[in-house]
Amino acid sequence: MPELVVENLTKSFGKVNALYRISFTLSQGEFLTLLGPSGCGKTTTLRLIAGFDRPNGGRITIDGRSILNDPPEDRQIGFVFQNYALFPHMNVARNIAYGTRFNRGIPTKRRVRELLDLVDLRGFERRTPAELSSGQQQRVALARALAPRPRLLLLDEPLSALDASLRESLRMQIRNIQQELTLSTVYVTHDQAEALSLADRIVVMQSGVIQQIGTPQKVYEHPQTEFVASFIGRANRFSGTVTVIKHGLISVKVGEFLFFVTSEAGLPDGLDTSQITPGDHVSLFVKEEHMQLREGGQNTISAQVASRQYRGETSIVHLKTQFGLLRARVDTHQAETITSGSKVKLSFSPGAGLLFPVS
Repeated sequence: MPELVVENLTKSFGKVNALYRISFTLSQGEFLTLLGPSGCGKTTTLRLIAGFDRPNGGRITIDGRSILNDPPEDRQIGFVFQNYALFPHMNVARNIAYGTRFNRGIPTKRRVRELLDLVDLRGFERRTPAELSSGQQQRVALARALAPRPRLLLLDEPLSALDASLRESLRMQIRNIQQELTLSTVYVTHDQAEALSLADRIVVMQSGVIQQIGTPQKVYEHPQTEFVASFIGRANRFSGTVTVIKHGLISVKVGEFLFFVTSEAGLPDGLDTSQITPGDHVSLFVKEEHMQLREGGQNTISAQVASRQYRGETSIVHLKTQFGLLRARVDTHQAETITSGSKVKLSFSPGAGLLFPVS
């Protein structure tokens, strides 16, 4: 049985629907990430689970028992806020100790020592939050949330205020602690790199609705909606019309050009060629890393290099084409051989295209 079940959860603020009938589960020890743009309902979902707000409809259960009528302090849930919400008048040890008040059976001093070691802050216990870096404050907030030995841990964009290098190191520390404690965790972020690197499963949300649930690899390589295809990774999008479906290939007319996509790899789950007919309008997505700067058979077009962006081992090449500005991510050594304004061939394999019907 899943540890946490969210079922048909709905929440409105006045006339604004923040969430509409969302459902997902969380298993024991699982790291689940809620991913989506600002305003999609991620934090609202977290606050409903924690008990800070009440839903307009739906159920939230832990081990099969509804927690909707339980106050936040009785839900056995640890919460790390986006702004950390540390008490400025308390030192590190007292901030952490505050969390034990929600579980009176815990020896406070011993628990504080354990958590200081866990988050690598031994020796900082007498400092106030003002005397800590942002990364150290984040670890104090995490330790305080862990102090009462919660059943679930909820984190609301805890790394959003940190610089890129610190975010990367701290997110791995959070993941290591979560695995060490085998702690069921829901983590909110708008950063897809965080979601892809941390999560066992990702819940992709948009406008209060769940778009897809799956492993990081599944949602990245096999998006089920246009939104997921455009939001996860960087993809080039073409609007076209299906012309022929034959021999495992679907031909799509974009302007005066025909692109070919394999029917096996190019359709989202639950959709097959019997549900697509010639004349149907479709969106064709090709991720930037699947665009090749070379001849590639039928899916080859002419392009002119507009600019290059150095990204270390890879570079992003922006290309002017008859379909507008397209992007290709290529090896930096290859990118160094081309110059702005040069003419190139741009291609992708039929297996790299993703088609979505346009209703």
